Amino acid sequence: MQIDIGVLVDYTDWERQKWHAWLRQHPEALKISMGANCDTRFQVVGDLVRHIFSAEKRYVERLSDQPLTDTAGIPNDNVETLFQFGQQSRLDLKNVIQRLPAPDWDAMKGFDFFGGVLKATPKKIVAHVLTHEIRHWGQVASMCRLNGFKGEFHDLLFSPVLGGEFRREQAKTSS
Repeated sequence: MQIDIGVLVDYTDWERQKWHAWLRQHPEALKISMGANCDTRFQVVGDLVRHIFSAEKRYVERLSDQPLTDTAGIPNDNVETLFQFGQQSRLDLKNVIQRLPAPDWDAMKGFDFFGGVLKATPKKIVAHVLTHEIRHWGQVASMCRLNGFKGEFHDLLFSPVLGGEFRREQAKTSS
């Protein structure tokens, strides 16, 4: 059995919509500290959200042989600005997915990367972009919960992707 990459695109689109709506209600969550043992690049949750979208943007640029965007100027504390950036990076990713010819998906590409050279296929890079996002949204959820912000279910199982549904049942009362 194989699952199409579109499933992960659809799931992460749904996930982003849920986080966007939730952060609109709780914009102060973007300022939650990532803690004493955080990666120094990500001091607060807003930094991590920006990183999710920045990584997607930069991998698309690498795959498209474009110069890398400096995303440091995108505010980490403005929900709408962050998610507008995320919408643009996602549109760019979808364009790469649609336009890349089938034989090129398995062609090895090399990139200057963190002082070295990374070699990977576009297929692996796109899979990485999507799983990278999923992993970081889990970190965002954990930091929010640890700081008193209760959220909803974000798992693939609870999403509309691949069908099915989840409904909360009314508690049955005994008479």
